[in-house]
Amino acid sequence: MTRHEQIKNAYKVTGGMSGFYDGMMTYSTVLGKAICRIVWNMDGEKNRRYLERALSGIPEGFSGKLLEVPVGTGVLTLPVYRTLPKADVTCLDYSEAMMGAARKRAESLDVRNVSFQQGDVGALAFPEESFDIVLSLNGFHAFPDKEAAYRETFRVLKKGGVFCGCFYVRGGCKRTDWCIRHLYQPKGFFTPPYETENSLRERLKKMYSQAEVTHEEGIACFRCVK
Repeated sequence: MTRHEQIKNAYKVTGGMSGFYDGMMTYSTVLGKAICRIVWNMDGEKNRRYLERALSGIPEGFSGKLLEVPVGTGVLTLPVYRTLPKADVTCLDYSEAMMGAARKRAESLDVRNVSFQQGDVGALAFPEESFDIVLSLNGFHAFPDKEAAYRETFRVLKKGGVFCGCFYVRGGCKRTDWCIRHLYQPKGFFTPPYETENSLRERLKKMYSQAEVTHEEGIACFRCVK
């Protein structure tokens, strides 16, 4: 199954039965589509495109160790993990509620190669070089201590391993910047300071032997090799 098909499958699994968060992440509900268009200036194709880029660091048939932080509700990644039965996946989140939703989704999809753990990305409880892949989807814009998050995700990644994912960056879409500053940030959903596409590229190039950064509107996608 290609990455495009896996993402489409996530949309189908969510369908019209999802809550607000899942519907927005998968562009699968009326309200979710409205938020994507109004806040993020994204249609369904743009949404799929950035997710494919964010997940591009996970090869088909992957059988190593992967850390996802934060897992959220698992709506985007559990359909992918279901196609990788030999992979050893650890899903971490600070929120028990989010992780509880992810556990239920894993059970409903019969995904058995995933373990769940509550924790702080700024103080990961894993030895150095524990994972072949570290994946972070839409997390760094919310982390309160971003410097610690960059250090810890780098520390637990094996040499030659891949760090990939996506998150909001300032300057990609003026409408999104306004909404983040006036709506999301006051509610505590997002935490400054925020990267720009260029600042993120410069940071990752200094840390990793290879670093590729692209963007879709206000979302930056990255794929790095340690």
